Amino acid sequence: MAVTKDTVYIKSEQNVEVKKREVRLGDILSLECANEKIAARIKTILLLKIPDTGKHRYVVSILKIIECIHREYPNLDIQNLGVPDIIVTYEEQKVTNPIGHFLKIVGVVAVTFIGAGFSIMAFNNDVDVSRLFAQIYEFFMGKPKEGFSVLELTYCVGLIVGILVFFNHFGGKKFTVDPTPMEVEMRLYENDIQTTLIENYSRKEQEMDVGKTSHSRSHRT
Repeated sequence: MAVTKDTVYIKSEQNVEVKKREVRLGDILSLECANEKIAARIKTILLLKIPDTGKHRYVVSILKIIECIHREYPNLDIQNLGVPDIIVTYEEQKVTNPIGHFLKIVGVVAVTFIGAGFSIMAFNNDVDVSRLFAQIYEFFMGKPKEGFSVLELTYCVGLIVGILVFFNHFGGKKFTVDPTPMEVEMRLYENDIQTTLIENYSRKEQEMDVGKTSHSRSHRT
């Protein structure tokens, strides 16, 4: 009679933040196994200990994780459904200062507002919007424009509406379920950073692989 072999399915995000210095597999992995005892034990397996000093970011190969699991269960079938390399970042818990946090928000809002306003004014000055409006007004009305007109008003309203529609976001609400352009750019930026980190660690032979620990180096095989 054939013996049924247990299978565990593991999955992790590309970048994982941890709050504890003793990182266990359950802190960085999502896993599923028909045998609940095996799943519970795998979650408690120690992956690495982060020292009090030194770097707080590691790139862990999935081979290192499989090795850790096979030490406990040599005959276990492991299926990886996630990424081949995981970036583990340790973040120390800091007490948030409400005043400092508020000042940061005010500073970011002020810089963004001033920068956006300067960019719009510089663009209007480059294309000479005032002169264009004067020509349009004179063409339709048959007389030179004097002072403020409906053109400036509609331009300001249209500019605001255009920005809101483009960014698909106002306050805490979205107009559609699609991600905003800012969210897309931030995701692309994060992906580029993660790819660069993994490649740099791999080139410097600092990626945690089979037979490596957080305090030692060895060549990848």
